[in-house]
Amino acid sequence: MELDSIYQIFLTCSGITTDSRHCPKNSLFIALKGEAFNGNLFAEKALKTGSSYAIVDDPTCIAEGDKRYLLVEDALTTLQQLAHYHRQRIGIPVIGITGTNGKTTTKELIAAVLSQSYKIWYTQGNLNNHIGVPLTLLQLKPEHQLAVIEMGANHPGEIKLLAEIADPNYGLITNVGKAHLEGFGSFEGVIQTKGELYTYLRNKKESTIFIHNDNEFLKAIATELKQITYGSSPQLNVTGRLSGKGPFLAFEWHTDSDLQERLVNTKLIGDYNLPNALAAITIGSFFQVEPNKICDALEAYTPQNNRSQLKETEKNRLIIDAYNANPTSMMAAITNFKNMEATNKMLILGDMRELGLESFNEHQKIADHLEASNFKNVWLVGEQFAAIHHPFKQFATAQEVIEHLEKEPVQHQTILIKGSNGIKLHTLVDYL
Repeated sequence: MELDSIYQIFLTCSGITTDSRHCPKNSLFIALKGEAFNGNLFAEKALKTGSSYAIVDDPTCIAEGDKRYLLVEDALTTLQQLAHYHRQRIGIPVIGITGTNGKTTTKELIAAVLSQSYKIWYTQGNLNNHIGVPLTLLQLKPEHQLAVIEMGANHPGEIKLLAEIADPNYGLITNVGKAHLEGFGSFEGVIQTKGELYTYLRNKKESTIFIHNDNEFLKAIATELKQITYGSSPQLNVTGRLSGKGPFLAFEWHTDSDLQERLVNTKLIGDYNLPNALAAITIGSFFQVEPNKICDALEAYTPQNNRSQLKETEKNRLIIDAYNANPTSMMAAITNFKNMEATNKMLILGDMRELGLESFNEHQKIADHLEASNFKNVWLVGEQFAAIHHPFKQFATAQEVIEHLEKEPVQHQTILIKGSNGIKLHTLVDYL
């Protein structure tokens, strides 16, 4: 079926669904396939429970004579093409965001700032892959004025694909670090893949990037691009500097056109979030959001989903950053924790996954850094940490930690909790 015909049908529907268990009335069901599922087999159920049409790529699943089935060559490709087609028809400016660390937090901060002056749409949660990006774009409405689209990747070529789908006018790479090395092959592979966003924008007639000027890796690949800069140096479009040593990020900032220093006290844990906040300020300033509104938005933002959160329990004070971990973000979190003014410091750290052949060395570096930082009360969780040499308490799983805490509760500690999501350190919170 032709894309334009499918698009006209899409416009009559209430929205898109790819889950036959959740089919709102008059929705358009898209039958995606994966290693363990085949959406074609659930198209009939989707049509019975609310969907008005179903895009399928298996003709054997079509009920004869039922025109509600829309047969295509590949349902996933159709989803992506439909999203790109819709993005072009809506025609609003799109800001594409990627990076090794901080892209979800940065996206949330940018959305908070821009929402002060615009009707925007932005990636919900971390729906930032080859399925999530199209689904996000297909929720754009005529009333939206700006879109902020997060793009994630763990293999070369993925950012290129997502950029081609979203067709951003503006780009931001938060940083590049050692993550998903198993898929990228090397740190250079990370840089190259994240840089695919720059490459796409470089080939676009009119585009702009927002760049962290302190990051030499980004500066090296940002040639021949119109740049709006932020960082710690003077003479940038936005300059910021830390203020205070509390658990929450506090900083002052000014622009090159307004040298008045403005203080922002956030609810974000970790000085490493300063570039993320400055990125939001830079984009907000570029789109002429008033400075006071920018500050208000940043101060009102409350982190969620186990990202840079502070939680006071009856027993302890928890710094929860257990959604994800890689060598770059782990080292930053440990360094920030070391510099933080707090008593009775304790660390519970989980494995950093998807590091491939570099895993042993990178976990050893973390353990060595913990020793050099003179941390004494450290619990390490997971088989990767178990494989290296260290003097700290070791647990195989988060469940093993829970069982230990049930027998020997921990109290009166300030605890950093960080690890890859798959280690499930977030399950410890109720026991601390």
